[in-house]
Amino acid sequence: THCRRLEMEIATALGCFVGFAFGGLVFVAYKLGLLYQLFHKVSPFGSPRHGGESVAEVLRAHGVKFVFTLVGGHISPILVACEKLGIRIVDTRHEATAVFAADAVARLSGTVGVAAVTAGPGLTNTVTAVKNAQMAESPLLLLGGAAATLLQGRGALQDIDQMSLFKPLCKFCASVRSVKDIAITVRKALAIAQSGTPGPVFIEFPIDTLYPFHLVSKEFGVKNPPKGIMGKVVTWYLHNHLKNLFAGAWETRDVSPLPVHIPQATDNQVQKCIELVSRAKKPVILLGSQATLPPTPTDDIRAALESLGIPCFLGGMSRGMLGRNSPLHIRQNRSDALKEADLVLLAGTVCDFRLSYGRVLNRRSRIIAVNRDKTQLLKNSDMFWKPTVAIQGDAGSFLLRLSKGLKGHTCPEDWPQCLKAGDVTKEKADEKTDRHLNPLSVLHRVDELMADDSIIVADGGDFVGSAAYIMRPRGPLRWLDPGAFGTLGVGGGFALGAKLCRPESEVWIIYGDGSLGYSVAEFDTFTRHKTPVIALVGNDACWSQIAREQVPILGSNVACGLAFTGLYVAYCTLIATILGISKMAPSLCRVAHRLQPLGSLSGPAGPKTFPPCLETHMFTCCGTVQMLYFFLVKGKQFRNSIFSTFISLSNSCEEEF
Repeated sequence: THCRRLEMEIATALGCFVGFAFGGLVFVAYKLGLLYQLFHKVSPFGSPRHGGESVAEVLRAHGVKFVFTLVGGHISPILVACEKLGIRIVDTRHEATAVFAADAVARLSGTVGVAAVTAGPGLTNTVTAVKNAQMAESPLLLLGGAAATLLQGRGALQDIDQMSLFKPLCKFCASVRSVKDIAITVRKALAIAQSGTPGPVFIEFPIDTLYPFHLVSKEFGVKNPPKGIMGKVVTWYLHNHLKNLFAGAWETRDVSPLPVHIPQATDNQVQKCIELVSRAKKPVILLGSQATLPPTPTDDIRAALESLGIPCFLGGMSRGMLGRNSPLHIRQNRSDALKEADLVLLAGTVCDFRLSYGRVLNRRSRIIAVNRDKTQLLKNSDMFWKPTVAIQGDAGSFLLRLSKGLKGHTCPEDWPQCLKAGDVTKEKADEKTDRHLNPLSVLHRVDELMADDSIIVADGGDFVGSAAYIMRPRGPLRWLDPGAFGTLGVGGGFALGAKLCRPESEVWIIYGDGSLGYSVAEFDTFTRHKTPVIALVGNDACWSQIAREQVPILGSNVACGLAFTGLYVAYCTLIATILGISKMAPSLCRVAHRLQPLGSLSGPAGPKTFPPCLETHMFTCCGTVQMLYFFLVKGKQFRNSIFSTFISLSNSCEEEF
């Protein structure tokens, strides 16, 4: 009996050992991809197909029309494949511009903007632009190259830990490890970018997942393998890794869009808000960029706001939501209005620095806050304000449901009229200057002359701050600014994306003379891609927004001063070189000849005449702007030209030239 028991225990132990050993072998085979290789074919050796084709197929299925890039060898297969499928490749002069342009496309088209850049420094150049998209809540897909899968961390060219760099900036980060995973990874990333609170996503493509099998296999060959068993192991491992990269690569896969989840207010929350608004005597709506997000059309949101009849302050991308001259749109004295209001609806607006962290809100007011992001919804609510109703949901859809529930109810007429009466132009706009053109007068004049289809891109500090109060976008999605991050340098990229999305619209960049320096090279991009834009430069030869506080507080303007002459010579020389003055269209040369008197300055250094790239000082009355506008914008010849135009406004009260 004792022997039998011992035999059974030994048999059981052996069975367990064999089972564990077999399971271990299966696990190892699975991890090494051996099991997958048994049932899925590896790409034929001579096949020209490559991973870039999978990327392009998914992008086309999702309605992507543009991919912005600065070319690099790591990502060339993606660009070539996209072009073959009819996706337009738009190359820029800086990677940040490519991301800014994709950001603009996302905002204006309601789809995901796409940018593709090379590994290492190509990706690090996009960090600021990606962070800007994150804070602006723009759905954006960044495609980045990377070192080959087996060479990562071994000192390959442009090899850094890119995933760690982008994880804090993106909603989703992934590194593709085989060709078969490309389609599902891109589909997943596109869905995540648009779901919940939109934002950027990042996919890293090692170079060996994008190029054809026969080219990659050459790089996997070991010229001098170790001798003996070690050499055989190394050779087998490399061969197996190669097969894993391409096993099942070209099997048919679903490339259609995945479902997008957008949070919505509950019926109970909407009903409670209906009751609060119906009892309010002095309600105010603060509309933020989130209200312009899909799926609700902006025209429907505008109709809902007009039906509600509640005075509105518009910020960010929502500028222009009510058109140019709506009696409901209040532009000035927001703090005073919020102190009087008995109900405030924060529709996608955040209580950050723009609302003094909530301190401008009246503690006695009923506050309804609607935001897709819970953190933004309740930001600073534990310190300076407290929402009566906090709704984590889509602001646009909420406004439609609120309007429907309040149908027949109107806001007391005297309240909007009272706010509108205080919404007057500042007297400073009429002040005269003895030498330089007043910037506020210029902005008023340009605003009057701007076409109804115009899109305004804001890129600057002092000058743009004035433009935000004075210029009136003609409709929804016709104002583009960086958003909460306040990034300088968005102008070139935003204008490029806007012009491609709306080719029939006039695109105006409102530049400060400082911010212009970040993207002036992109006027080459505008020329090459036939995307004419108009740049209005407020030039005071100073970082004025900083100097205004630095000088009185610290007693020095160090690093704040720029130079009129130096900037002008540099800009004009660069742009003249880019556009090629001798090759300029005859129509543009005629325009330049008509405007020649405006390019001549008198100062201590004598008269200065600038070439017909139209970098122009103006010291005369506002009528000059009208003349400039007529020749440069209204002229049919200009509309048909491929050249972008500078109108440089010198509005400084600084020293003589």
